[in-house]
Amino acid sequence: MDEALREAARAYVEGDWAACLGLLDAVDSTTVNHLELAYLLGLVHARLRNWDTALLYLEQVVTGSDEFLKVCQCRLSLSLIYSLTGRSRLAEYELGRLVAMGFESPQTCSGLGFAAWAQGKTDEALSWYGRALDLDPENPTALNGLGYVLAASGRDTSTALAFCRRAVAKNPGNAAYLDSLAWACHRAGREDEARDLLARALTLAPEENEILDHARELGGASRFQDGAT
Repeated sequence: MDEALREAARAYVEGDWAACLGLLDAVDSTTVNHLELAYLLGLVHARLRNWDTALLYLEQVVTGSDEFLKVCQCRLSLSLIYSLTGRSRLAEYELGRLVAMGFESPQTCSGLGFAAWAQGKTDEALSWYGRALDLDPENPTALNGLGYVLAASGRDTSTALAFCRRAVAKNPGNAAYLDSLAWACHRAGREDEARDLLARALTLAPEENEILDHARELGGASRFQDGAT
């Protein structure tokens, strides 16, 4: 690997996104493997939430590279970007390709569960989250996802509560997990607990749309935000 790319890769591993991007911008693209450059540019732009630019570079690696692990990492990044930007079918496609390549993991299965739920495919979402837990029974993302789908779909409120509580126990500072548990509590008629949990979630993520929507449904977002400050 070119020395400049090596320095940029080191900055990326250390979490210094700005330094990594600065080093990459200074690389002479005519003297290095353009797929190596695209790989790092795609990853760092994804970290910086420059979604469109990240997609441009990540797609180059996916379509042009024969390095299995790099292609898998880029497909995972693509699926995450598509999920975050509301393109669930594209996220589902990338994750499905990973599974077909033999890269089945709690992360890919949970991602497929999320994508299926976003498209209104409840049974498929439950199946994928269940598969993720088969692979890792303590995976917090899968616990949270399965619990939320069970609660939101009205399938099994008591089981939903149990799964969501386990997810929150593993990461009490995760706003999404707190929101899922709040919604499971609401579905179970535990309104006071639901409001307390939503207030905590809003403190951590005051601009998250889904949490705000839940707060509005349970009595007004401003009320929760006032109570959390």
